[in-house]
Amino acid sequence: MSTTKFDDAIVPVRSHGGGVYPTRNVPNTLNFLGRNSAANLGVEEKDYDKTTLAQDGDIKKKQVFRGWVLFWLAYQSTGVIYGDIGTSPLYVYSSTFTSDPSYDDLLGALSLIIWTLTLMVSIKYVFIVLRADDEGEGGTFAIYSLLSRYANIIKRDPKEESMIKMERSLSVDLNSSGRSLRKFVENSTAAKVLLKVVGVIGVSLVMADGVLTPAQSVLGAIQGLKVVKPDITTPTIIGVTCAILILLFLIQPLGTSKIATGFAPIVIIWLSLNAAFGIYNLVIHDHSVLKAFSPYFAGAYLVRNGTAGWKSLGGILLAFTGVEAMFADLGAFSMRAIQLSWMVFCFPCLLLAYIGQAAFISDVPSAYSNPFFNCVPPGMVYPGLVIAILAAIVASQAMITSTFQLLSQIMKLSYFPQIKAVHTSKIFHGQIYIPFANWLLMVGTIIVTAVYNNVSHGQVSSKQGETDWRTKTTRLGNAYGVCVVLVTFITTCMVSIVALLIWRINPFIVLFVFLVFAALDGAYMSAALTKVPEGAWFTLVLAIVLASIFILWRFGKEQQWEAEAEDRFQPSNLICKDEDGKLHLTAAFGGSPITTIKGLGIFFDKVGDMTPTVFIQFLSKFNAIPELVVFFHLRPLSTPSVPPENRYTVTRTVVPTCYRLVIRHGYTDEVVTEDLALLVYEQLHNFLAHEGARLQKRPFAPERSPADQASSTSASSAEHDNAASQTQFVAARLAELQKAYETQVVYIVGKEQMRIRAGSSIVRRILLNAFLWLRENTRGKIASMKIPTDKLVEVGFVKEV
Repeated sequence: MSTTKFDDAIVPVRSHGGGVYPTRNVPNTLNFLGRNSAANLGVEEKDYDKTTLAQDGDIKKKQVFRGWVLFWLAYQSTGVIYGDIGTSPLYVYSSTFTSDPSYDDLLGALSLIIWTLTLMVSIKYVFIVLRADDEGEGGTFAIYSLLSRYANIIKRDPKEESMIKMERSLSVDLNSSGRSLRKFVENSTAAKVLLKVVGVIGVSLVMADGVLTPAQSVLGAIQGLKVVKPDITTPTIIGVTCAILILLFLIQPLGTSKIATGFAPIVIIWLSLNAAFGIYNLVIHDHSVLKAFSPYFAGAYLVRNGTAGWKSLGGILLAFTGVEAMFADLGAFSMRAIQLSWMVFCFPCLLLAYIGQAAFISDVPSAYSNPFFNCVPPGMVYPGLVIAILAAIVASQAMITSTFQLLSQIMKLSYFPQIKAVHTSKIFHGQIYIPFANWLLMVGTIIVTAVYNNVSHGQVSSKQGETDWRTKTTRLGNAYGVCVVLVTFITTCMVSIVALLIWRINPFIVLFVFLVFAALDGAYMSAALTKVPEGAWFTLVLAIVLASIFILWRFGKEQQWEAEAEDRFQPSNLICKDEDGKLHLTAAFGGSPITTIKGLGIFFDKVGDMTPTVFIQFLSKFNAIPELVVFFHLRPLSTPSVPPENRYTVTRTVVPTCYRLVIRHGYTDEVVTEDLALLVYEQLHNFLAHEGARLQKRPFAPERSPADQASSTSASSAEHDNAASQTQFVAARLAELQKAYETQVVYIVGKEQMRIRAGSSIVRRILLNAFLWLRENTRGKIASMKIPTDKLVEVGFVKEV
């Protein structure tokens, strides 16, 4: 029997040389003669600078999986995404009812659960929301990013502009409602700000859940020990909970793929047991609860119970907590994998679980207080307890993974400092681990565990039993549920905009679907908000703090880009030649002559086009230039590795003996090493050699008559002399490269400091001071670069913001 094996180990790949070919066709080589002056050759110098260095491979593309890989991904998604929503049968009924339910109320609650899972999860999220991805990424911020590619609603980081695929439709391709909506959004500052804030708040709410979920799920798991050991003490529960939390975060560096593969069997066994128990209870107890599939019972329940029924929706909504992780974790898995795992396995299992519990509670109404353990078939209490504890622990993984995915998205759009993000799979490019976020989450969850313990312990009876711990986890559940339903409502609103602007669906259809799901979201949200004083305030405050940090960072970056915009120009605006062919600065920069420094100067360029700011500062301060200059730009791509033939792009600039080198690299490629200078030398050498080889290729000349030969002798002689001069030019350039490299190599890196400009308001000063403090404490350090420090020059300069 053959076995399918997937090799997913991450192994760093050292950068190595390879054939370097420009991304554009090399024009007539006369253009490259450096111009003694270029005008004598009829060449416009700025043509070089207008060349774009962007390639199709620079733009992120959604991965598509099929066959066994798709099934493997669906298997993994079960272990991560459904641990949260899959453990809801532990507490939904106990959170919904406060006393033994009547048969009619039980049917009503079950009907609400069935139709909530069907409408909110299966139809809304699985078949609609998952399609609103941004090149495979999910979450409310991915929707915002998607909208920004179809409408001009944000300012972009200059170094990211060439790597964004803009897909703004022509006005004639949009229907009238789409055109009106886009015009309003693009022209309204308030609409742009509102979209930005709503997108950020959606991310912040999910991240706040990432702090709360591990504490809630693990505490709930340890609470299960009271079933077999009622006298377990509070310090023991807290200690075990914290130990498990620490262990859970310690294994995160293993990566999503390995963790999901390990957790998937636990979730699969858990859901399978729930389905089996549900079938057993249906057969043994009251199978008449199956009529709850009729939505009539859900409506009758709400009408009959009035305000009490409406408030009980706060317990019903726990049946779909974790649905936001389904969308947020989309980048780690895929739409097809999630659809497959939910519809084929998880959804049927959860329906059977809730129906089976209702069948048991119908005969034994008091069983609602602990629905899972009270409804377990005889002899299955201990196996059920073990797997329930493991499943509740695993439930934390959904929100932990979501936090990593969402944080990587907001960093990409400059809403958070660029901290270290580790890709953990070379097959599934979207699976990410962020060390800083992991350890911060660990500290936060432990604090939450302790804080909620103290609050609960001080307000409830100290008697032994389940009362105090049910109160504790109920308070955590209150805090959790509010965030979930707020995120689902935000998602409904933003996907509706996507449907009008991008999917171009008839506005009447969009309006109808929006009203249906907005009504559902509104009903659950209104019920959940009543629990804000009972614990939900915590995650709301945490979400507001996170959103404030994200918006503050983005505000500061926009001010920084505005200050740096004055340096966004071509090299020809900085350097020119006099009549003698000597270089000097342009009149705008003083017009001083430029002296030459022996050796090779490698200027680190963070943008990859125009003129590097560090080069401008170096030249304007010292009026000197290395005899050979390279603008060196690293362009990270969301792939494991870039083949050598696609990795390097070398082009000329209008400045003689100045080149631009762009290195594309994947997340397993190691580029900046101690032999970086050798790599740069090899790429320039290969570029010049390739240029020379093209010159030697002459077209085949057919035989001519003596008369034709005589008339063309003069032209042939001129062509031969020209070809010889071109070959000599290339040879001279190779010799210059060799000489400069052997003389010395210097790495020039810029260090930009910022100063708040005079006349700024107090509020602006406070915001920018906070931004500059964050920037200074999160920026990359020069000392951490793997290049020889004795060859490193740091050029400092100040910008006013």
